Amino acid sequence: MNNSTTVPALIDFRSSVAADDSTPAADRVLGGSPTAQVWNHYSDASAQFHAGTWASSPGRWRISYTEHEFCHLLEGRVVLCSDDGQRWEFGPGDAWVIPAGFSGTWETIEPARKRYAIFEAR
Repeated sequence: MNNSTTVPALIDFRSSVAADDSTPAADRVLGGSPTAQVWNHYSDASAQFHAGTWASSPGRWRISYTEHEFCHLLEGRVVLCSDDGQRWEFGPGDAWVIPAGFSGTWETIEPARKRYAIFEAR
């Protein structure tokens, strides 16, 4: 039997992709002058799932998630605080999920780099 179905290629994060600037909007910045870059390695055909690498300089800004995001911090330190006062601090090697509907602040304490996987439910 001849199966002509093509198997998709794996996405190798070691491959080079162009970086995009992803600086928080000025009206969301609460401290510092954070700048960020995104190396998006993959987006599916529906544009609902994305995976890549993100890096940020120090700063603090408001966040409001409509997507679900898995984060794995590779370097640096970040602090997330929810609007209801919960606080989480993460360092290299830590991993967490930010669910859709989360609202609060993101603070990059030390220059940070993370891997992400994002799902945008519709």
